[in-house]
Order: sequence, then structure tokens, then C-alpha cells
Amino acid sequence: MEGVFAKLRNLDAYPKVNEDFYSKTLSGGLITIVSSIIMFLLFISELRLYLHSVTETKLVVDTSRAETLRINFDVTFPALACSMLSVDAMDISGEEHLDVIEKPLQKHGGRLEQNETYCGSCYGAETSDEQCCNSCEDVREAYRKKGWGLSNPDVIDQCKREGFLQRIKDEDGEGCNVYGFLEVNKVAGNFHFAPGKSFQQSNVHVHDLLPFQKDSFNISHKIHSLAFGERFPGVVNPLDGVEWMQWTPTGMYQYFLKVVPTVYTDINGHVIHSNQFSVTEYFKGDATGRIQSLPGVFFFYDLSPIKVTFTELHVPFLHFLTNVCAIVGGIFTVSGILDAFIYHSERAIKKKMDLGKLT
Repeated sequence: MEGVFAKLRNLDAYPKVNEDFYSKTLSGGLITIVSSIIMFLLFISELRLYLHSVTETKLVVDTSRAETLRINFDVTFPALACSMLSVDAMDISGEEHLDVIEKPLQKHGGRLEQNETYCGSCYGAETSDEQCCNSCEDVREAYRKKGWGLSNPDVIDQCKREGFLQRIKDEDGEGCNVYGFLEVNKVAGNFHFAPGKSFQQSNVHVHDLLPFQKDSFNISHKIHSLAFGERFPGVVNPLDGVEWMQWTPTGMYQYFLKVVPTVYTDINGHVIHSNQFSVTEYFKGDATGRIQSLPGVFFFYDLSPIKVTFTELHVPFLHFLTNVCAIVGGIFTVSGILDAFIYHSERAIKKKMDLGKLT
């Protein structure tokens, strides 16, 4: 047994020196203190990195199909009343969502007696003999479905009863805050905020501006928030808080968005499917005041074929242990080299002084 222990002692890579042969110096003590402090700080930094998660980023080809895209928006128009505003969305697949703002319907202006019924005319826009248009909004909606424009509301009994034109004048200078979301196909398309009732006429998207009898529309706006999908940690939506003021009589403001699909997986395995986007802007105005293009705020979006994935991970314990050993060993070795250099330099200088060779 003693022979086995003797062989193990011969394998000792760290031979010990008797303490009587140690020579401790002031410089060695200072180097020990400094290196210990540095070693402690680096260890704390590495420990914090180990205890907190890190985010791994990857780029992959987006192969998802048959999905929808959720667009969350919150926009304020300080000089455009809600009764004028229309929100529409359309994409390259041909699907359309027209006038998606929920507005309270105006009741007809006539006073009904008990047991009396009322069925207003749709002025030629009826789709059946039983259809009734009991409000100005009903008539406008029936015209929209037919692809017709309502040129003069004064000839419509329901609009005349409700004082449609007078209400438009009374609302002049009012603003509107529009917020909500759109659920659209995951293909390129656009959505826009524009005045007038929207409809299709000869496969062309048209807004009926004639009932408002106005030559200019102020589309100044502030985007409180605009996001494609659910928010996730670290996301930056470049249009949040953006404000734009119109200085010309009329115009069209366009945002061109590049949407990048994004998947975020947190440390607990919860997956968030969302999107990021970049944006460029363009304003098409006319200083003469003539409406040559549809006034409004347009958002044209296209989807990137590349998907970004963010994954929260913990640093493996073996990686943490390796880094700690590297910190301790590296600082110990460097401080030992520095101490040896200072010690031998001091001895060489002292030896020359003793021999009187140092002048």
C-alpha cells in the first residue's frame, strides 16, 4: 500500500516548497491585492451572465403558409371628423375590407306614431323589393354596394331629415382617433385612412367625396402605435409616436413598410409569433388645392421571405465553469509573470547598487 502512495506522490504536478524558502515582497503583496480584485469582479460578471438568459438570433427562410396577419393601429387625425373617415384594407389576393370603422347608424328624422312602420327608399340602389333604407347611412351603404357615388345628399329624404350637410359643417375642425386591429391575409397589400365612402367602380377603388362638398382635406395625423402582430421583448416599432402636419391644401401621405416575420421564444418555452418592420415615407401633395389623387394616409406593406427567430437561453454550467477557470488561471499566470519581472528587476538593480556600478 505504501508503494501505491509513493507512486501517486511521484505524479504530483504541483510540488510544494518549504515556507522557509519563501521570499515575500511588497510588490508581490500589491500585485496579489490588485489581481484578486480583478479576479473577483470578472467572476461576478460571469456569474451574472450565467444567472440571466441570453438571446440567440437566427435567420431562416419563412415557409409558413395559410396564415393571417394582424395589424394593430392607433391613429389620431386632429382635423378630420370621424363621420368623414373610412378605413379600408386590400391585398394582392383580391380580398378587400371596406369601411371597417364601426359607426352608430343615424335614425331617420321622421317621428313614428304608435304601431306605425317606416320603410325609406334606397333611391334605386335596392337589391330587393323588401329592402328599406331608413337612414342616410343606409342609403350611402346601398349606393356603395352598387358602386355608385352620392353626389347631392339634399335630394335624399333621409339625409335631408338628418341634416347631413349641416352636420358635416358643424363637425368642421373636429378630430378623430381611430384604434383597433385588422386581420388580413399574410400577403402584400395596403390599408389606408381616407375621407369618403369607399366602393369598387370598374375594378377601381374609389372614395365618394362629393357629399362633403369640400375642396381640401387636412390629413395631418399622429401615429400613437402601429404594430404587425403581438409585441415581444425588445421590439422597436419605428412609427410609434410619429406625427406629421400637412401644410398644403390637399395631398396623399404614403408609408412603405417592409414586414419581417419574427418568432420569439422566451426562457420558459412560450412562443410569440409576431413581426418587425422598416419604413420609408413619401408625400404626394398639390399646392394648387385641386384634388388630383385620393387624400388620405396609406400604408403599403410587403413581407420579407426571411424570418428572424429570437430564442432565450441559459449559459450552460460547463461553459460557466470553463470561463471561471480561464479567469482564475489567466489572472494568476499574468500576475505571476508580472511579479517575477518586478522581483528580478529589483534584485538586479540592488546588485548593481551594491557593486557601485549604478550611476
